[in-house]
Amino acid sequence: MAKELAKAYDPKDFEDRIYAAWNEKGCFRAEADLKKTPYTIVIPPPNITGQLHMGHALDETLQDILIRWKRMSGYSALWLPGTDHAAIATEAKIVEAMRKEGVTKEDLGREGFMKRAWEWKKQYGGRIVEQLKKLGSSCDWSRERFTMDEGCSKAVKEVFIKYYEKGLIYRGERIINWCPKCKTSLSDAEVTYEDQAGHFWHLRYKIKDSDGYLELATTRPETLLGDTAVAVNPKDERYTDLVGKTVILPLVHREIPIVADDYVEMDFGTGVVKITPAHDPNDFEVGLRHNLPVINVMNDDATIVDDYPAYAGMDRYEARKKIVEDLEKEGALVKIEEYSHNVGTCYRCGTTVEPKVSTQWFVKMKPLAEPAIAAVKNGDTKFVPERFDKIYFHWLENIKDWCISRQIWWGHQIPAFYCDECGEMVVTKESSAVCPKCGKPMRQDPDTLDTWFSSALWPFSTLGWPENTEDLKYFYPTNTLVTGYDIIFFWVIRMMFSGLENMGKVPFDTVLIHGLVRDSQGRKMSKSLGNGIDPLEVINEYGADALRFMLATGNSPGNDMRYIDDKVKAARNFANKLWNASRFIMMNLPEDFEFKGLPAELELEDKWLVNKFNQLAKEVGENLDKYELGVASQKIYDFIWDVFCDWYIELTKPRIQAGGETMAKAQAVLVWAMQGMLKLLHPFMPFITEEIWQVLNNEKSMIILETYPTYDASIDFTAEEKAFEKIISAIKAVRNTRTEMNVPPSVKAKLFIETADKELFNSCAVFFEKLASASAVETGDKFDIPDSANAVTDSARIFIPMDELVDKEKEIARLEKEKAKVQKDIDFLSGKLNNQGFIAKAPAQLIEAEKAKLAKADEKMAKIEQSIAAFRK
Repeated sequence: MAKELAKAYDPKDFEDRIYAAWNEKGCFRAEADLKKTPYTIVIPPPNITGQLHMGHALDETLQDILIRWKRMSGYSALWLPGTDHAAIATEAKIVEAMRKEGVTKEDLGREGFMKRAWEWKKQYGGRIVEQLKKLGSSCDWSRERFTMDEGCSKAVKEVFIKYYEKGLIYRGERIINWCPKCKTSLSDAEVTYEDQAGHFWHLRYKIKDSDGYLELATTRPETLLGDTAVAVNPKDERYTDLVGKTVILPLVHREIPIVADDYVEMDFGTGVVKITPAHDPNDFEVGLRHNLPVINVMNDDATIVDDYPAYAGMDRYEARKKIVEDLEKEGALVKIEEYSHNVGTCYRCGTTVEPKVSTQWFVKMKPLAEPAIAAVKNGDTKFVPERFDKIYFHWLENIKDWCISRQIWWGHQIPAFYCDECGEMVVTKESSAVCPKCGKPMRQDPDTLDTWFSSALWPFSTLGWPENTEDLKYFYPTNTLVTGYDIIFFWVIRMMFSGLENMGKVPFDTVLIHGLVRDSQGRKMSKSLGNGIDPLEVINEYGADALRFMLATGNSPGNDMRYIDDKVKAARNFANKLWNASRFIMMNLPEDFEFKGLPAELELEDKWLVNKFNQLAKEVGENLDKYELGVASQKIYDFIWDVFCDWYIELTKPRIQAGGETMAKAQAVLVWAMQGMLKLLHPFMPFITEEIWQVLNNEKSMIILETYPTYDASIDFTAEEKAFEKIISAIKAVRNTRTEMNVPPSVKAKLFIETADKELFNSCAVFFEKLASASAVETGDKFDIPDSANAVTDSARIFIPMDELVDKEKEIARLEKEKAKVQKDIDFLSGKLNNQGFIAKAPAQLIEAEKAKLAKADEKMAKIEQSIAAFRK
């Protein structure tokens, strides 16, 4: 052979070289080929701020397995890559870098800041792409997209204007989620909830022209400054006569009305609630129903506004403390009780979100949600596992209008223009506008769109929409979306309604949901815990194939998995086993060997292997069709390790030593099986399979472009496999018997095989000699060998003369020593369990454990005594 495999398996020797060769030869390129069926995956675009983490590694590995499998199965398989501009996160990183230089956004101005941001993107934005390549991701990099590239930006404007003209986008004053740290609005999906320890402050508001008070409780006393009413339930007889009257707001001493509203729960607290429309979503709705004024008491950084001099400029929590002190001085504080409640936080920075009334842009969600619900209910798109459609339905059926405007500069600027002269507003694709009413220049809305607005268009904007490109016609709808369960509502839902609204078709037919990769203790990986595992470090130590195989084998759709270093080591050991098996085959091939397919005539053991592989190919295909990637990888592992390496290679060694035609047949079958196994394994472990393939085939082809194995009816040897399994079972039974008796493999013994399949067992005698330490084999219908060890299977009873296996006297002496040792354990445990003091004080669990130990010792003693009795017969 022209090239040899290195003696030692070292992925550093070839992984980068192989990836470069794949890329250079265009192996990842997908074309709109009408002779082929398309198969498309769009990558969940990682943030340009991102660094490859274990979640990415799992997500990309699963996608790469599917795309490589489909590519090898004859599809025009497109895996479309790209990155997301990650508006808030990216701007925060750029602003932080500028802060260290003593520069602010305002110093640069919008144009200067955007120039700086694009430079940052150029420098750092491609980092994660290079990291994906280290993992082996076979994306069509010639089609790489970015959510703010020219094509995606064009699509964003097109959709915004289309929605606006249809009345699906509007601008208005609504209660929104505000992050005081990021200083921008957030959508509901960007708020995560966590339990926080807090308090209930019980307050009393004086009823005007009365000595009476209304008592209520609040978790946020600082919002009291913006109260514009108190509310009671209209059915609550305790307060019926007070509705329409007013109370005096403590500290502020503003008169506010008492209103009746069904929102108030009579059985909760005192049945009275304060209404702060500017700082609570429910209060905002109450305010609309009762035409209440909306008073904002906080600045964008959550400090108190100047309208309240006693607290102006104070942070909300600092103000809270001062306000509570002042309420106590005024006699308005009744009591304080501890209270744990769910609090919304910014999912990017973790800051507690402030509900706040603000003028923003919104998308009407109900008309968009209904078709998206129907598409899953009627089966146009399915979730794997199916249970995740419940999360999808719950979110869509309870969805609120989507706040899409963000108060940052990095992103797609909203294509709306305002005339400061006459107040006119226009929405246009153009980069500037002149007022159609008064002819004055208009200024563009300074806000940008939510990042998810552009990524919602990803499955079709990346294929050229709004142009009706050949790629769009051929590759859309896409096929499988692979994503974690944590972004179903962030991304999956938005792509669904966007695809249906703009393309008239669902964006993908299957959503494959995977879980999180947790640490070895089952904890979520996080910076705060310091338990994150860097995939690049794992790749550097064990190779990408080992990491990929561990992630694939440990994965089942929808379920979390644990990263355990020993499992990566086990995957690397598997790669090493495959490497050594390949070297064994190649070292036993002649220089001029040329594989011409399976021989016409095969030995029984060859047919056994061929049939097992044929069934494996069938099952793996079925598993991959059902997205059971972990099951498929485990079956391939078991076949390679157990069937091929541990059995078939050993079965062929006598034939290779014998030479001649039987050797040639064995060589051909070994190469055939190795080629098939490499192809099956390639989507899971692409690098090692490519390296071995090219050496095995003298670099005449690349495995990435080979055809994936499927079931072949012409090589169905089911009957022969069943027959040879009888031999395998018998060899295993003999081995087990010898192991139980501590007989080393070097000690040979004649086997007497009592069986109805004498011809079969006689023809396979050589395997018993090679693999079961047999000195000779004799078959018959019936044997009577009294002083022997027996091994029994479904098809045979095997007698092994004892005098050939062991020295009786030595074995009896060894067993007597073992018996004395076990007797000591029995005496100790019996004494303990007969001790009434122990029984009285010990926990029931400990007592049961000691009883179990005694039962095990008794069982061991019985076996030893049986063995001694057998030797003394």
